This record gives sequence, C-alpha cells and structure tokens, in this order.
Amino acid sequence: MSERNETRPDTATQPRRSFVQRLLRFAPSDLVRLVFLCVLAGFFLAAFHVNPRRLWVDFFGTLAESWSRFIGFISDSALWAVDYLLLGAVLVVPIWIVVRVVRALRRD
Repeated sequence: MSERNETRPDTATQPRRSFVQRLLRFAPSDLVRLVFLCVLAGFFLAAFHVNPRRLWVDFFGTLAESWSRFIGFISDSALWAVDYLLLGAVLVVPIWIVVRVVRALRRD
C-alpha cells in the first residue's frame, strides 16, 4: 500500500489564522442567527414576566421570582387538569361500566 499525502487544497494555500482572527471573524449569517436567538430568548423570558432592567440589577432575585412563578403556573395547570379530569370522570366512568357489563352479558 502506498501512502498518500492528503491535504485539502483550500488549507494548503491559505495561511493559518490566529485565535483572535478566528474569534473576531463574523459572517452575516452569524449576526442573523444571533438576532434570532436573542428575540427567541426575549419571548421565552417575557412569558415568565422577566423584566430586563430588573434582571440586570438583581439577577438571582429575578431568577428566584421567575422560578416561583413557573412553579405556580405548573401547579395551577395541574389543578386545572385534575378538575377537568374529575368532571369528565363523572360522565365517562359510569358509561364505561355500563358498556363493560353489557359486553360481558352478550358473550355468555
């Protein structure tokens, strides 16, 4: 087997860039992606009523308040779901029992 010296043609002709050059190099797609992610994060934080000014001044206090609001939202949602589960069960369970009894009587 013969050994090949495989080099990519684009890297062979260009000099290697320094760390700072690679760090500071921006493409327009990078800026568009950054703006999109900032808007997306802003919508997410707005859903939890996070005030950007307060977040800047009191980061951990704002996080604690947002976390408590999130836990409150989850518990309220769970209670809402349980209420409607019980409401639906009042109607569905008796009908299900009658259907099971009727099916059991037909087979015997």
